[in-house]
Amino acid sequence: MLWIKAFHILAMTSWMAGIFYLPRIFVHYVEGREAGQDVARLEIMAGKLYGFMSIMALFTLALGLWLWLGYGFSGGWLHAKLAFVLLLIGYHYWCKAYLTKMRAGELDKSGRYFRLFNELPLLIFIPILIFVVVKPF
Repeated sequence: MLWIKAFHILAMTSWMAGIFYLPRIFVHYVEGREAGQDVARLEIMAGKLYGFMSIMALFTLALGLWLWLGYGFSGGWLHAKLAFVLLLIGYHYWCKAYLTKMRAGELDKSGRYFRLFNELPLLIFIPILIFVVVKPF
């Protein structure tokens, strides 16, 4: 099971890297477009990153399910962690909605908005990490 746990952590780290970077691409896209720059490459980058992070999210969830089946579903900390994982999945799909708007040329939020939007996954990830490491209940 330790190998499964190691690959779960690897997949989760890769997913989180994408979750943290995609909104930065949105920042550069809206600010570049406002400055009259060519932002077509950013659309391509965002699409490829979203595909990668979606694959990593699936690996994370599948390996997490495997761990759950191996270790069992016990402890309030795990229930709390899963609630925050659901929030992270929701954020992932929220990013997809912005990617769709970007591709349609309708991304109308400001760079400041996306800088703040970029902070949300950290606020979701911190409790997940605490629940897993500390297991407070």
